[in-house]
Amino acid sequence: MQHPAFEEVTYHHHTDDAEFKRRVRKTTILLSIITVIELGIGLAIYSMHKSNQDREFLILLFKGVVCILTLAKAYYIVSVFMHLGDEIRNMIMTIVVPLMLFIWFIAAFIWDGNSYKNLRNKYDKHFEETTMPKKHHGEETHEMKPADAPGKKD
Repeated sequence: MQHPAFEEVTYHHHTDDAEFKRRVRKTTILLSIITVIELGIGLAIYSMHKSNQDREFLILLFKGVVCILTLAKAYYIVSVFMHLGDEIRNMIMTIVVPLMLFIWFIAAFIWDGNSYKNLRNKYDKHFEETTMPKKHHGEETHEMKPADAPGKKD
């Protein structure tokens, strides 16, 4: 009698060539459909930004949907094209668990960096972020005419 722990290790999953091609074709079509949906959502977000309407919640919702669709695409690519779906459960966990920890690590650093930025802007106004550079005191803007440009002499 074989020990239950070794049943998983000795598991061999063989599919015929036609079944594998059908699976790859199905996954390719699914990934193409998800990509077209993502592009459509991206164009919708772009048009909302161009129209200058206040739809921040809807834009945030669309961005969340795009993130979920991207994760679904990553799952299918890793599962089918990289053959991780055919591996034993312990091998899958060896790859997935560190990946989840790495995603948590990135999220924690983004959260911490955003907190630092907000605290720095709140307590030290010198570092407050702006989208346009501030003008210096007493600085005037001078427009140069082509005749006044340096290096041009008549």
